[in-house]
Amino acid sequence: MMESFWARVQVELLNRRRWRTRLELSTALFEYLEIFHNRQHRHSALGMLSPVEYELRTPPPVA
Repeated sequence: MMESFWARVQVELLNRRRWRTRLELSTALFEYLEIFHNRQHRHSALGMLSPVEYELRTPPPVA
């Protein structure tokens, strides 16, 4: 499973440009993980919805 994830990162982020510094690369990797993968990527545990879509479709808990 992790090999599949890192292969996706390689294709979608790392191979798209040449990185001048390690800091530039680490910043881009952090943004990819936090903004795209964790928030927009569809998750099988959520019925193949992104976390944002899941929250919009799920009614709030009743207190």
